[in-house]
Amino acid sequence: MSYLLRLVVPDRPGVLGAVATALGAAGIDIVSLDVLERGNGIAVDDVVVDLPADRLPDGLITVVQAVEGVQVESLRPFAGPLDTHRELDLLDALSRGERAAADLLSEELPRVFHSGWSVVLDGHAAQRPLAEAAVFAASEAAPDFTGLTLPWLPLSGPRLLPSEESWLPERWQEMAIEMMAAPYGDGRAVVLGRSGGPAFRRSELLRLAHLTGIATTVAQLPPT
Repeated sequence: MSYLLRLVVPDRPGVLGAVATALGAAGIDIVSLDVLERGNGIAVDDVVVDLPADRLPDGLITVVQAVEGVQVESLRPFAGPLDTHRELDLLDALSRGERAAADLLSEELPRVFHSGWSVVLDGHAAQRPLAEAAVFAASEAAPDFTGLTLPWLPLSGPRLLPSEESWLPERWQEMAIEMMAAPYGDGRAVVLGRSGGPAFRRSELLRLAHLTGIATTVAQLPPT
């Protein structure tokens, strides 16, 4: 089974090599690695690994944190395609115009960002309950936004939506649903979420804003 480790590591040569060596010695394969942030002497990396059937997930934490200075921020099961060109594939699909852009974004963005779900909302629905029709598209695992008042709409820019914000339903707060949102197109907003964390980082938010900005332009091009 595959798992996603979010690691906070000292940003110095040899640390990731030491992590890879420790995992390899334990019979654990690294499938992919994404560098999320670098700065102030640390780096934040998302590492997808294949865990042998006879190993417990908690053992991953023990193995990795045996490397000096390495901390595990989160560990969660991972399911999805391991494609290093996920963003390019999404933009290519948008440019072909074979499917509605909102549907493509809601389906593909969780894979790009290793998140649990995404929705595309009507950004003009500020200060009033969302009607069902205001949800343009949603992935399978997305929670129901119907009837919620979203005080952060309309979006003037990308925004982190931590799990402790007061507008969230109590059930969502109990599930520690972390979210981020970015403007998309004419008054719409793309929201990505994951239950149980980890919280989205600023680098992920900037990446989402950059991608939705490109997607806005690409979606307006004539189909190829």
